[in-house]
Amino acid sequence: MDGLILLRPWWLAGLVPLAALLIWSRRRLPDAGGWQAVMPRDMLAAMVALGALGGRPPRWQRGLAPAAIALLLLGLAGPALPRPDAPLLAQTDAVVLAIDLSPSVAQGPALAEARLAAAGLLQGLAGRPVGLILYSGEAYAIAAPTTDTAVLETQIGVLDAETMPAPGSRAAAGLGQAAALLAGLRRADLVLISDGGGVDAAAVAEADRLDRQGVRISALRLDEPAPAAPPVPHDALDRLVRGGGAVLPAAEMRQMATRLRRSGASLRDPALVALRFRDLGPFLAALAGLPLLVMLRRPR
Repeated sequence: MDGLILLRPWWLAGLVPLAALLIWSRRRLPDAGGWQAVMPRDMLAAMVALGALGGRPPRWQRGLAPAAIALLLLGLAGPALPRPDAPLLAQTDAVVLAIDLSPSVAQGPALAEARLAAAGLLQGLAGRPVGLILYSGEAYAIAAPTTDTAVLETQIGVLDAETMPAPGSRAAAGLGQAAALLAGLRRADLVLISDGGGVDAAAVAEADRLDRQGVRISALRLDEPAPAAPPVPHDALDRLVRGGGAVLPAAEMRQMATRLRRSGASLRDPALVALRFRDLGPFLAALAGLPLLVMLRRPR
């Protein structure tokens, strides 16, 4: 079934001893209290037919208890389906894109490269809320994390050399704005789209603060700065990576999106799992009552 998952799969381990018990009982359980070992087959059949020996219950009756236990174990494993009516939590498991619009980017071919990288990330991150920050000498939060990526695509598409009112290149400003935007989240991702300019001690300190906040920092490196831009150390962005993030060329935005597609935060939070999935376990566990009721019926 498409989308079916197990919320508590470790309960399936109980099926192993259940299967072993079934095999043992099938091989070891006497058919007539041990009389079948000393009586001829025909005599045993006659004694059972006369009611002198109870004999072995029919196979379907012997399978009632194991069937009930198996249904209980399957129910405890928590088979679940995604809920189409699940609420979208814009502040859960968010990704923030921080685009560098300093002159070295905005006044050269790196601007088109940045727009393309951001648009590719948006397409690859479907399902996760995405926010947008722009920075140069100052930083501005353009959009809080949202699942309406069409709005962000429009904003990214109109970026140009005149977008930012203040010149300069301060990565620390973008990181600080991200820290404010993601405050209070237990888990989030920040992706810098930059040529690495403006990375200084203040930016490293802001990256450390974001790391303590639980934010994983990654980066897409722009490789075509403006002709008049000052040189930037190739490992500048590597100094800002935190929490298992990575630095990739801007052209590899699809690979970056794959790394970020599911951070796992929502799957570790039981409250969010209850919102995102419909647990079918209780219904399966309730079915275990049917074979139990048959076992408890009064014989005629």
